[in-house]
This record gives sequence, structure tokens and C-alpha cells, in this order.
Amino acid sequence: MAKVGFISLGCAKNQVDCEQMMFLLQEAGFEILPDVEGADVAVINTCGFIDSAKSEAIDHILSTAALKAEGLVGKILVTGCLSQRYKKEILKEMPEVDGVLGTGSYGEIVTAVHELLAGEQVSCFGNLNAPQMEVGRVLTTPEHYAYIKIAEGCDNRCAYCVIPSLRGRYRSRSMDDILYEARILVQNGTKELIVVAQDTSRYGTDLNGGKSMLPALLRELAKIDGIRWIRIHYLYPDEITQEMIDVIAQEPKIVKYLDIPIQHVNDEILRRMNRRGDGVYLEKLFDSLRRQIPGLVLRTSIITGLPGEGEEEFMQLCNFLKAQKLERVGAFAFSPEEGTPAAKMEYPPTEVAVQRAEILAELQSRIMDDYNGAMVGKTLEVLCDGYDPEEDLYFGRTYADSPEIDGRVWFTAETPVRTGCFVQVTIDGVTDGELTGWKQEDAL
Repeated sequence: MAKVGFISLGCAKNQVDCEQMMFLLQEAGFEILPDVEGADVAVINTCGFIDSAKSEAIDHILSTAALKAEGLVGKILVTGCLSQRYKKEILKEMPEVDGVLGTGSYGEIVTAVHELLAGEQVSCFGNLNAPQMEVGRVLTTPEHYAYIKIAEGCDNRCAYCVIPSLRGRYRSRSMDDILYEARILVQNGTKELIVVAQDTSRYGTDLNGGKSMLPALLRELAKIDGIRWIRIHYLYPDEITQEMIDVIAQEPKIVKYLDIPIQHVNDEILRRMNRRGDGVYLEKLFDSLRRQIPGLVLRTSIITGLPGEGEEEFMQLCNFLKAQKLERVGAFAFSPEEGTPAAKMEYPPTEVAVQRAEILAELQSRIMDDYNGAMVGKTLEVLCDGYDPEEDLYFGRTYADSPEIDGRVWFTAETPVRTGCFVQVTIDGVTDGELTGWKQEDAL
């Protein structure tokens, strides 16, 4: 059978979509390549959320087109958010592309590839609000950790965001389907399960009369033998209930690490961006979370240069971060996206937004230096992610580090350490913002 190669861009949710397409093609008899070079069909699964993501996707399409011109790639199929957002433009303006598949048509990947190989042009865009397909996956993460997507779409309608138009309304998977997938992942070696959705805190609200089913889901996931860590991403602040806090605090398998995107803290900016809550609410929420969940590490995302942000509003944001000392912060310059209400509002120049994001990054680096410094001398549980022969060091993560987005712990060991093994590491320093140490010889 023909060979198919994949490039997956963007978030972990996109990665799961890509893994499902790989599975469908593999089941249909296609050979899945680790790269696009040498592929009869190259599938580029794109992100189209903001300008930087669009640019990255276009760069990959063009580089794949160059391989095609050299005869190293056959057909090119663009899938994901960029194709959903620019249905007509991609085929019209990029003649190297042979087909496009929307976010509502991942299940049509086998048919699309067959049509491309038959010399047909593909343009398939299914119902964005259809139930999610329940199929297997070809994992592209190391076997010891995996993402599990519990819902698709979003109903939040933030004024700056295009996701609802690209992914449809919020649709939760059934709890039985999620638990079945989790058990399969664990049987195949997964020890860390990373729970993702556009908004995990609203899981089940569309199935259960508006009440979140996330606490119940977390309790059931924690019952599965073999899972060691459960990590939760993308909890929206206005939906964090006391029941949710209690489950996170009381269940040992749930790592005390929460990703809570707040975007800003100024009341008027939050109102204009259609975000629920205000600065005082966020302060009280974070204080309450830290009080009730000892050792909690908080991650958030911030957008600088949103409509209405002047120097005073920006300083309010800086002061909030200085006071809260959040351990993980991603700062991004506002990207006015066509079709969103925010793009029609008055906002600071792009260069100002970029400069402010850089100021926040510098501020956050000092907070991180203090956090890392406080870890020196402690012995921490580390999940080994691998070994770097050039550095002659093992590397891994503590509960405070999510894969791909946070830092690593680099450590030495007198005896070999298996990837996916939990070990105790005594921290003795910090190099380039990452912890270093040595392994205790009582591996877990």
C-alpha cells in the first residue's frame, strides 16, 4: 500500500486528531511514515488560531511543496484549523496543495487519501457540530505519557478567539468512552495521562443539564490501576467549583499542577473580551487554590495589547503577576483575527503589544529563578523522559512540568534508568533555567 507521512502542528488537541487519522489509515492498510519525505501523501495537520500559527503552517506547506518539486513527496493534503478557516484560499493560492480536509472531516481521511492517489482534488468539510469519532490512535508521544481529549469545540465566545468557528460548539465525549480509552492507553504503557479540551472545566455540561462532570470523571480515572499521574490542562477560571477543588486536593494521582488561562486581569478589558469574572475574582481564586491545594503549581496564559490596554492596564497586569508569583506563564501579543469582535475594536500597535509581552517574559523569568532556586537541596520525584548521549545526562520532569511547554530536570545516575521510570532526584543546581541533580539509587 501507499505511504503516508504526517506533520502535526499546534496544540495537544490537534495532536490527538492527527493520531486518530494515523490509526484510520493504518487500519486501512497504509504505511505510516515518521516523516513526510518519501511519502506518497503528506498530511499537514495545521493550527490557524493566530498569525504566528498560520505563518508556521504556511512555512511547513511551502517546505513540503519544495520536497514535492524534488520528487520526494507525492500529494499534499492540508487538514486542521487552517484548512477549515481558509477553505477556498488554500487551493486557489497554493497550487502545490492537492487537497484540504476540514476539522469536521477527520473521519474521511481514508477516502481523501484514496481520492488523492487516484488523481482527484479533495475538498471535504463536514459538520463541525457532529459527535466526535471514537477510534483508536497511533501514539506520537513516548508511550509513558499521553493526551486524552475529553471534549471538542467551545461555547465561550471570547471576543478575540476564532475557535468556535473552527471547531464548533462544545461537545463532550461520553465518560464510558473516555475511560475505555484511558484503560487501553494504560495497558500500552501510559503512566501519565494529560486531560485536554478547549475548556476541560465544562466537561459534561452539555450532557448533564449544565453541571460539570469533570470531578466525577477525575475520580473514575484515578481508579484505573497503572495510572500514576493525571494532569489537567485548560481549566477556565469561572467554572472551577469547590467540588472540583476538593477532588484535585484529595486525589493523590492528580498532580498539583493546574493550567488556568486568564488572558488579563483588568475588569474592563475582561468585560470587552467577553470573559467572565474580574481581577478581584482571579486574586481570590488563586489564593483559595493555593490555600486548599498544598504545593500547587499554577500555569496561565496572558495576552498583551488587547483592546483597551493602556499603560495603566498593563501595569495592573504586571503587578498582578508580581503579587501572585505564578510558576508558569505564557505571554503572547494580541493577534487581531478577522471575523472576531476584538479585531474591530481599537487596540495598541502590534510593536507595543510585542514589547509588553517581552516585559512580562522578563518579569516571569525572575519569578522562575526564585522558584528554581527554592528547589535546590530538595529531593523530587521525577518521571524519566529519556537520555541525552551528548550531554551524558538523563532528563525528566517533576509534577510541576508539563511535557513540551515547561522545563526539564537533568540528572546523573550510577545505574541505568529506563525511560518512563519514576526516580528520586536530589536537586543540586540550575542551568539555563532548568534544574539539575543526581538520582537517588532507590528507584520507584
